[in-house]
Amino acid sequence: MNNPSLLLFLLSFGHLCTDIVQGALPALLPFLKDRFSLSYTVTGTLLLAAHLTSSAIQPLFGYATDRKPFPFLLPLGCLVSGVGIALVPFSPGFSWLIALVMFTGLGTAAFHPEGFKATACIASVKRASGMSLFSVGGNLGFAIGGPAAIFLVSRHGLPGAAALLVPAAAAGALFLPALPHIRRKIAAVAARPPAQSGNGVERPLYAVSLIVLIVIFRSWTQLGLATYIPFLYRAELSNNPDFVATLLFLFLGAGTVGTLVGGPLADRIGHRKLLFFSLVLQAPLIHLFLVSAGWLVFALAAAIGATIVSTFSVTIVMAQELFPRRMATAAGTIAGFAIGTGGIGVTLLGAVADRYGVLAAIHLINGLPVLGALLALLLPLPWKQEGGSIR
Repeated sequence: MNNPSLLLFLLSFGHLCTDIVQGALPALLPFLKDRFSLSYTVTGTLLLAAHLTSSAIQPLFGYATDRKPFPFLLPLGCLVSGVGIALVPFSPGFSWLIALVMFTGLGTAAFHPEGFKATACIASVKRASGMSLFSVGGNLGFAIGGPAAIFLVSRHGLPGAAALLVPAAAAGALFLPALPHIRRKIAAVAARPPAQSGNGVERPLYAVSLIVLIVIFRSWTQLGLATYIPFLYRAELSNNPDFVATLLFLFLGAGTVGTLVGGPLADRIGHRKLLFFSLVLQAPLIHLFLVSAGWLVFALAAAIGATIVSTFSVTIVMAQELFPRRMATAAGTIAGFAIGTGGIGVTLLGAVADRYGVLAAIHLINGLPVLGALLALLLPLPWKQEGGSIR
């Protein structure tokens, strides 16, 4: 268990099991909307409650674990998120429903900062590549969560979603024997003298502010599409749920490929370049998705998912490079904004959908990557300088 590759794999697996919950919640919204007779706007507040909880608390967990490592947050976060989603189908009323989705957000907030920090410490030099491996677990979990929720509910009713507790509990159990080894890896990195940041950025607060804004637009794009694709294909959701489940899986699952490619590519060509070009590609791909039909819809959904998620681990690493002694806080802030502000975006899009229709809300998403790309151009240079070449 002391093997770095094995530890990274375990962290990635724990990330997968935790983010299954995040992927499942948007897919459950149409069923929860019907059960509680909610409007699109109010339905969006369910994601807002879960994600704002995580957004607000995640940086605090990061700050705490930067001061004193607490690897037990890894199994605890898995278990809390799993218990929360398992209880959601049994909510006796809307107030309980809000409380339980917030409980899932608490589990997410506990797991991610410690997970990102442990990964950075174990991966060492090839941090973007290591972070990609960790993020692959989250991307795959997010991809599995939606189709799994649809599969369980379509066959066993809303209470069937309680089975989502099983993978979270399994991951929590597997973490327990690995905790001493993870603690030692973190302690070894903390004992090293502070190193100078090699990215050449002299205004870290300005740079990290831009990164946060880019992450907000990226999060609104990803979660907005994940939430409204089931509503866009509402007829198929009733008559052919496998169609929507497959579409969601391709959209979210392709992020796994994007992450695997994105991390090593960022190490090679530079973080800022990858961030900019991924954002530029998203707008035309989303437009083509909305006007296409047949097999092309599935291919474009996969291409969009891969492009959006390809920079997730990269933005985490960029923030950690700016604050090398506050890696968990930096990761918690970026991941927290990625999760929390996505809920805000979905709620705002819900208001648009109530007034103008679901298609109008999805078309509005199309402009968000453009704003992100413009912000990426403002990131200070050189971001990273290695071997004499500016990246």
